[in-house]
Amino acid sequence: MDKRVLGTSGLEVSALGFGCMGMSGTYGAAGDRRTMISLHNAVELGVTFFDTAQVYGPFTNEALVGEGLAPFAGEVVIATKIRDHYRC
Repeated sequence: MDKRVLGTSGLEVSALGFGCMGMSGTYGAAGDRRTMISLHNAVELGVTFFDTAQVYGPFTNEALVGEGLAPFAGEVVIATKIRDHYRC
């Protein structure tokens, strides 16, 4: 798997990322919990960059991703987005 360096941080991730939006039902009914936390296949294929957000659930998606990737702590990068609810 090709790698990419993000910005000037030196953080290196796989060129192909895994979008986790659908894990908690964003696109329809979510799959069963056991299937949703089975991210090891992606890691075995070389994916080290996983993308999630608090709005997918809310918070359910991040909990599933965290549980699924816990065995790979220090080997993968999880990116998350935060929705700002402040008004100017």
